[in-house]
Amino acid sequence: MWSHILPISSLLSGVALLLLGNGLLNTLLTLRGVHEGYSTTMLGLVMSGYFVGYLLGTWINTPLIRRVGHIRAFAFFAAVAASIALMHVLVVDPWFWLFLRVGYGMALIGLYMVIESWLNAQASNEQRGQIFAVYMVVNLVALAIAQQLLGLAAPTEFILFALAAILICCALTPIALTRQAQPNIPDTHAVDLRHLIRVAPLALFAAAISGLSMGGFWGMAPVYASLNGMDASGVGLLMSLSILGGALLQWPIGRFSDNHDRRTVLFWVVSLAVLVSLLLSMMPTGIWMLALFFVWGGLAFAVYPLAVAQLIDQLHPDEILSGSSGLLLVNGVGAICGPLLAGVLIEQLGPDTLPLFFAACFAALAIYNLHRLRHVSDLISDPPAHFVPMLRTSPTVLELVPEVPESIETQARAEAEEHY
Repeated sequence: MWSHILPISSLLSGVALLLLGNGLLNTLLTLRGVHEGYSTTMLGLVMSGYFVGYLLGTWINTPLIRRVGHIRAFAFFAAVAASIALMHVLVVDPWFWLFLRVGYGMALIGLYMVIESWLNAQASNEQRGQIFAVYMVVNLVALAIAQQLLGLAAPTEFILFALAAILICCALTPIALTRQAQPNIPDTHAVDLRHLIRVAPLALFAAAISGLSMGGFWGMAPVYASLNGMDASGVGLLMSLSILGGALLQWPIGRFSDNHDRRTVLFWVVSLAVLVSLLLSMMPTGIWMLALFFVWGGLAFAVYPLAVAQLIDQLHPDEILSGSSGLLLVNGVGAICGPLLAGVLIEQLGPDTLPLFFAACFAALAIYNLHRLRHVSDLISDPPAHFVPMLRTSPTVLELVPEVPESIETQARAEAEEHY
């Protein structure tokens, strides 16, 4: 395994540094916004701006990467992201922050696209599963560690904003020094949502609900914790435990889903998520609330990869990449709406409505899933897909998923090598 990982260690190092800076900045902004007295509706709008940029960048960044190459594109996006991180503290205004968050989201998805297309080019078909797993572990661990950096200084100080910008800039160092050949970025795949609604409506709805709930979590969970009396270190601990729960509990959930009816597993996962969310709404701040967030993270983070596995179960191999891109699209739309809806609810009804928002999202998915279980028989491909723990990043990473066929370009290169 290490022989496969060592050649891409520079790429993984860049990812780790990038996610340390990004994870720190995202939580830091919500805490600073609370201190500045921004309404939770305004904060939700600002956090939604990040996902708007993320979705826009999926289509806009590809021509730039192709024109200037991966290293130059990465340098450009890293410079933009680091500059924006510092501009948040230079101009403290919520509407200006909204504009910055859109630009930052576009820059970050560009960084993801560069790294993931590079990883995909370095991975043979036999190595894709291992490389994908290591890549996702690096993502989750870096995000969890980033939350602990909040305790280094107060959110009102310049230090944490500077640290986030430094980490994003440092991500450029291993990428710029890599000796790996620059790949071609893969073509984007046409999305036919009407076909996906007909063939895999449950997977599509699960992806949308995952985006809605996880968007609310990333955008408003720090606000919820802060309004419940937690200091910056406490907020970081809550976020870290939720992420670690998502990292650790996905594996047993996924293994179980591979050997049982995937829809039934999804139903019990979201039903338990509803129960845990309801308990959180009644739980006072303390150790038991943190423990519940660990469990909640394990359940909530598993919904999107379960949706991906459910989708792959029901699509022809030639349709998987375009279908997965459709899943990312609806997940992104959900993520845009999540922080804003959660922010409005918190402003109107108080911070404890955030867990109730999660409960409502997952309850809707549980009800629809139950309807499908009772009245609809899904057609499953043979052999069925395997659950792959993952975070939502860019469409490029889909080609690293072991269940997804190699791109036409990769297949052609392999056939040429065999011929000669």
